[in-house]
Formats: sequence, C-alpha cells, structure tokens
Amino acid sequence: MTPARRSPGLPAPRGLYDPANEHDACGVGFIVNMHGRRSHEIVRRALQILENLTHRGACGCDPLTGDGAGILVQIPHDFFAAVAPQAGIRLPAAGDWAVGNVFLPPSEGDRETAERFFEQVCREEGLEFLGWRDVPTDNRGIGGTAREVEPFVRQAFVGRGKKVSRDHFEWKLFVARKRFGIEVGSLGISERAFVYVCSLSAKTVVYKGLLLADQVAKYYPDLSDPGFTSALALVHQRYSTNTFPTWDLAHPFRYIAHNGEINTVRGNTNWMHARESMLAHPVFGPDLDKIKPVIRDGGSDSATFDNVLELLVLAGRPLEEAVSMLIPEPWSGHETMADDLKAYYEYQACLMEPWDGPAALAFTDGVKIGATLDRNGLRPGRWWQMKDGLVVMASEAGVLQIPPGEVVRKGRLRPGRMFLVDTKEGRIVEDDEIKRKLATAKPWREWIAANQVRLDALADPAHVAEVTASRAVEPAAALVAGGNGAGHANGNGNGAPHAVDPWRAAGVAGERSSLLELQRAFGFTLEDLKVILAPMATDGAEPIGSMGNDTPLAVLSDRPQLLANYFKQLFAQVTNPPLDAIREEIITSMITTIGSEGNLLATTPEQARLLRLESPVITNAECARIKSLRQPGLVAQTISLVFPAAEGAAGMRKRLDALRAEASAALREGATI
Repeated sequence: MTPARRSPGLPAPRGLYDPANEHDACGVGFIVNMHGRRSHEIVRRALQILENLTHRGACGCDPLTGDGAGILVQIPHDFFAAVAPQAGIRLPAAGDWAVGNVFLPPSEGDRETAERFFEQVCREEGLEFLGWRDVPTDNRGIGGTAREVEPFVRQAFVGRGKKVSRDHFEWKLFVARKRFGIEVGSLGISERAFVYVCSLSAKTVVYKGLLLADQVAKYYPDLSDPGFTSALALVHQRYSTNTFPTWDLAHPFRYIAHNGEINTVRGNTNWMHARESMLAHPVFGPDLDKIKPVIRDGGSDSATFDNVLELLVLAGRPLEEAVSMLIPEPWSGHETMADDLKAYYEYQACLMEPWDGPAALAFTDGVKIGATLDRNGLRPGRWWQMKDGLVVMASEAGVLQIPPGEVVRKGRLRPGRMFLVDTKEGRIVEDDEIKRKLATAKPWREWIAANQVRLDALADPAHVAEVTASRAVEPAAALVAGGNGAGHANGNGNGAPHAVDPWRAAGVAGERSSLLELQRAFGFTLEDLKVILAPMATDGAEPIGSMGNDTPLAVLSDRPQLLANYFKQLFAQVTNPPLDAIREEIITSMITTIGSEGNLLATTPEQARLLRLESPVITNAECARIKSLRQPGLVAQTISLVFPAAEGAAGMRKRLDALRAEASAALREGATI
C-alpha cells in the first residue's frame, strides 16, 4: 500500500503541530422538494442558503480564501445531456452513466498520467469510460492562497457497460474510485500534484473547493445554468477551527455535510482498521480487499465518518440504519424508550461504537435526505415544511426569506433523533416511524439474551471465593494506611503505624514485598493516596478537585512515575462544554463489551456473543472471572507481560515481539479475550 498523499497547502507534521489533531465547526443546510420535482430553483435557493451561512465560515489572513464551501445535488441529466456532446461524449440512458468531479494536477504531464490510470481502473472494474469534460471555472474572484494550490477540475463520465448490473453500478463506481485514490500515489506523480475525486456516482455530484460561500456559484458557472436542475441540494460553509483548509476537505463529501467535531475519531479510525480483516459480503466479497483501507489517511473527522457511512450504505444497509449505527440515541439510561428499540441499539453497539462529539450531520444518498444531532444535542438545527412541498433544514433560522403563510410546520433537530425526507415516497418520515421499523426488523432482544454474557452474572472462580472469605482486613483501609508508614507524619503531625500487607493478611501464598515498599516502587505519592485513592477506596466516590490539574507531564518529570501517568485521555479542545455525568446521566454510559467482533457488514445473532461489563473499571475478583471464562465463543487466555528488568529496553522489545506471537497463537487456538 502506498503512503497517502498530503493535500497541497497542508503543512507536514512539525514540532508540536500534527495535522491529525484537527477539528472544525461550520454551517450546513439543505433544501428539497419532497415530491422529487426537479428545478433550477432548488439549486438557486440552496446557493442562497449557502451565502446566508457566510458568517459560519472563515478565512485566514487572505480575506478572499475561504475555509471551504460546496454543494451536492442530484445529477442534472438534461444539463449533462446538452454539454457532454460538446466534449465528444455520448451518454447512454439515465441511470446507466455516472459523473464525477475530479481534482487533478495543474501540470499537464502529471494530469495525463492520472487520467490514463483512472480510465484503466474503470475498465478493470468492468465499467465503460466515456470521456473527460473540462469543468468551466472562474478563479478571478478567489484569493491568492487558494489559487496557489488550485487544482485542475475535470469531470469523468463513466458508463455502466455490459458487465455491471444497475443494482451493482454504484458499488463498482465506489470500488473504482477507492482503487484510484489508493493506488494513484504509486504513479510517480510529483508531490505537489494532488489528485482527489470529489464524487463519482450515478445519483449525485459534488461541486466544492477552497472557497467562500459567495464564491461557489461564481467559480463554477455550471451552477448558474437554468438547465442545471435537482430535487434536492445540500450545502456547506466550513469553519475549520484549528485546521489548515484544503480543497479536498471542503464539504459536502459523498454522503454528508457536517457541523461540529467528532471527538472520538482516533479511536473510531483505529477500530475500523481493526475490523477490516473481518469484512465479508456475499456479493461484493471479492472487491473488499480493493477498497482497504476503508478510511482515507489524512482525512478530517467528517471525511472519515463519510468513508464509513459510504461503505455501510453501499454494502446494503439503509441510509437511516447506517446513520443510527454511527450516531445512536442515548439509550442505556433512557427510562421511557421501548425495550425493543433499546435492544436494537444494544445490538448495534456490538458492531460499532458511537462516533461521539458535538455534531449536526446532514446526509443524503440522492433519494433520501435528512439530518441528525449527536446524543447530547450540542449543535443547532432548524427545519421548515412549506405548502408547495419544499422542505428546508439549516444550522439556524433565517437562511431563506419564507413567508409565514407558506409554512405548514416547523421544528428543530433533537438529540439523537432523525429528520428524514424521502423523495421517492414524497413525505417526511417521522423519527418514531424510522425507529419503530429498525426496532422490529429483527428479534434483537432474543439475540442478545441468547448470546451476550454479563460479567456480573458470572460466578467467582473457586480460588477467588476462598481467598475472599479468608481476608482479615479491608484492602481499602490497608491501602490508605500504607501511605503513612513508620517515620512519616500524618496530617496531625503524629507518627502513623506500619502499613498492613493485605496479601499476607489474606493468606495469599508466596513471598511478597510489603504494601509500602510496593507503593514506593510503583511511584505512589502521599497525594495519590489521600486525594485520589482514599475517597475511591473508602466511599466508591470519584475524587473531586477544583482549578483543574496542573501536574507536569510524566515524560518531563525527573521522578519515577506510575505507568498510567504516561497516558492521557483525549478530550475535545475547542467548543465542547464539560460533561456532567450526574445531571446528564441519560447520555452517559460506562457499558463496555469485550470479545471477538464479527463482520460489520452482516447482521447475525452471533454478532452479540460478547462479554458485557457495566464499567470498564474492574475489581480483582471480576478480573479473575474473566480469566476463567470458558464458554462457546468466549474463551479467555492470559499472557504475561513480565520481562527481565536487567535486559532493559532490549528485553522489553523482545518480550513485546514474543507477546504478539503468543497472542496470535492464542487466537488461532480459539481464544477471544
């Protein structure tokens, strides 16, 4: 696999800067005729919405270079039927051809190399390449910064050909586009010659760039042609809070436009990479290796989300189901939610973890278009339905001047709820109807009851029960006492007694150091014991402090540190309000499942065969239960991390290599934990 090519204008990692640490917050909106009636008026009014969201975008020191803006529309068949022959292209019947906007290198040599390879990939995938059209562009109004990295924009027309059915056409276009994006880096094109396919579909087309909202229609004259029609249009104005904007990271992407931040994106991406080896499909299986990695390296949080949503939809999941998998409602603490809907979300949590963060997401597959909010509801969204069948959704009110008498009803997006317009059925599909259909599609609760195992339902192994019964002291009390050993002063200035070793008191066999010696060896401080561990051990309470944590980074400390101190949890750094787990209990959950995950593209009862933990923090007794687990599909194997300390770093590396080999062997022998 060739390394990902960096977008022009995006700096390389240097010092404390890394392009992986990126967030954005933007303006998003759409307009749709819910009866599917196409018109240029839809496109014109969508561009008006976009211009009225200008204040949600941004620019740098160059006031004419925006962070990015764009529009996604249905393919205007009549428009392309008129302009394609001018480029020498003969189009077959609607539905049998696709078009995509492609960012190509300004250099003619690099451009021709990329184009030839694109044509080759299409043919190898059984598609018929029809030709290229130069997309008319006018860069006179854009900023110098955007112009310096401006790509050459061309449209690729691709026919279905005789080898691909209509049902599989979108999938084959997806495979061709993915292959092109993954393999183009091996062609020897110069580093600055960035290549990117904005869209390639028989349903939709995306016009976007490093532009301000009011520059989109001026830069792309196609959008002002009266023959350029659509029944729906999705627009986006980007505000890249702390990113370097690039042409390819402008929205919309192929399925979504997004306002906010996905704060779990690194974990989501890592899990998606891990699941790739398990992907399988009864029809598209032979193509799956061609599209890996599923997530394009170097993409933003929104682009990453779009990559996964696209795979789920094209592999057969309905659009609304795929969105609900990625951004679920808060369900575990919801007191009034129907149990079958809870069971649906609980089952989907076995397949995919939430993509969490303050986010408003608009999405479309070219037939349905809708929006949803994250489970917290931390981004705004308003919608209006008009008498003539128009529906408008946007980040805020006032994006269009709509006479009040024309409004049938209006509302706002709600946390975890879905707003959906189906142009095929000609109506707004209510959230309750969507969720009822999802909840009753399969016997989710039966599948979970038959397969999922709860940690609290497992019995303690015999040796744990025996040790627990023979303990003579409370471990919590002994732990706290250990901080004030002989020779140390307590808070009153009085000497404290020797620490009691709970291991010896519990009768555990084997020679062990005293608790105080262990605490010293592992770097525990008096502050750790009094302020953090004492309330946790004695009251089961989370330690509470004020004014934040000003502890220096462990890696910069001259003193030995706890291993855990070298790891920090990733938190949102921009616009998130702090989470209150008590007042916001309904949207917080500690439930964790562990075990062997299955095929993300399948829906089977066995996908729920996991061990459920109510909290990721487990006791020694609970750990012993997991270690002794021997059930069908749930088999635990313990592997030692210990290495000879005298061998230093070399010994640690050697042990890590051996550990990986032992883990692989355990998996082959049936271990799942």
